[in-house]
Amino acid sequence: MKKTKEHKIDRIIPGSIAEELQIEPGDMLVSVNGMEIEDVFDYRYQINEEELTVVIRKPDGEEWELLIEKEYEDDLGVVFENGLMDEYRSCSNKCIFCFIDQMPPGMRDTLYFKDDDSRLSFLQGNYVTLTNMKDKDIDRIITYKLAPINISVQTMNPKLRCKMLNNRFAGDALKKMRRLYEAGIEMNAQIVLCKGINDGEELERSLRELSAYLPHMESVSVVPVGLSKYREGLYPLEPFTKGDAREVLRTVHRWQGICMEKWGTHFVHAGDEWYLLADMELPQAENYDGYVQLENGVGMLRLLLDEFRDALASEVEMTVEADVPAEISVATGLLAAPFIQELAQEFMRRHPKREIAVYPIRNDFFGERITVSGLLTGHDLYAQLKGRALGEKLLLPCSLLRSGEEVFLDDMTVAELENALQADIVIVNSNGQDLYEAFLGRNAQLF
Repeated sequence: MKKTKEHKIDRIIPGSIAEELQIEPGDMLVSVNGMEIEDVFDYRYQINEEELTVVIRKPDGEEWELLIEKEYEDDLGVVFENGLMDEYRSCSNKCIFCFIDQMPPGMRDTLYFKDDDSRLSFLQGNYVTLTNMKDKDIDRIITYKLAPINISVQTMNPKLRCKMLNNRFAGDALKKMRRLYEAGIEMNAQIVLCKGINDGEELERSLRELSAYLPHMESVSVVPVGLSKYREGLYPLEPFTKGDAREVLRTVHRWQGICMEKWGTHFVHAGDEWYLLADMELPQAENYDGYVQLENGVGMLRLLLDEFRDALASEVEMTVEADVPAEISVATGLLAAPFIQELAQEFMRRHPKREIAVYPIRNDFFGERITVSGLLTGHDLYAQLKGRALGEKLLLPCSLLRSGEEVFLDDMTVAELENALQADIVIVNSNGQDLYEAFLGRNAQLF
């Protein structure tokens, strides 16, 4: 006899429908509208109704059948112990560019897990390759109208995709995008560019074929492969040069012009790293089409600059905090450091009593080619900041920390780094307004 699938409730959102109905942590969800819930896709679809019948089993075994009337799409306010309400699907590929394969041994287990789960694409914006999705999974996405689905494409050449993903089914998986397009499912695509492999003419082909999926394919990001120093035994990949970056940007900009003329959208976007490598100015905000791929490192620096300058321009004439002399330091990755330095100079010209020192942190742990802040470790921060004049506060971007915790990538805690440096650390959200507030000394800790 098949065992009924139930889902343990971890917490209840205050003021929610669930709290009003006295649903509590530890209760089990048995069914919604008489349907056993397989995973979060089923759950989200079933609760998007105005009238529901929900069966809850209490820890003592008592079952409650709850009849609920609510507004369409109102959430119940239930957070499950397992966010997917099912097992996580791991990646079946062995991509030649995979960053997880470039991790050193001895780190926490979760850092080695390769997810390739379409449900995480819908819930968290993760990118998936479509290689482990069955027709049934595509059917459910279409039936439930789940969107957006973020797809890690790499190339539209089926044979080349099989090579890049080391998966003989990777080329056929591209056909699933056609089904999603025909069903009107919103998609976003990502191309991790590898020198001499999927750039040049292959990039042209990919952008041409992906643009045929407009308007349901809403955007394509082109980002450079990340190469750590731990690549022994892996596929030989070369770093891009300044000239390479400029060629990539010429291709991206040309396709932006084509898509703007035909569709009224830039469609193709280059990751911020390309502009720094090419030594070219960042595009203006309107070029990012509302920052549709911000979490993919596309437009983060432009948005940071604009938000900070807006905050600085709109401040009241007399800002009490800035009239008090103070020394502040900021540590960040090599990618963002020149921009933070530029903003610090602008702030100090307006508020000369504030002294702000910006420290670019080299990534010795993964190697100097890794320049983003999110892959810095506590030990690299300590090694390069010890003995420095850090002032009254040391500002660190929240991207350095494990989500929801005060822990760096290498498991050093913020408290441990504070103690080692004898510095008062403030974690700052990754936006210009919060950086401005931190320079004033106003901001609260993130946690």
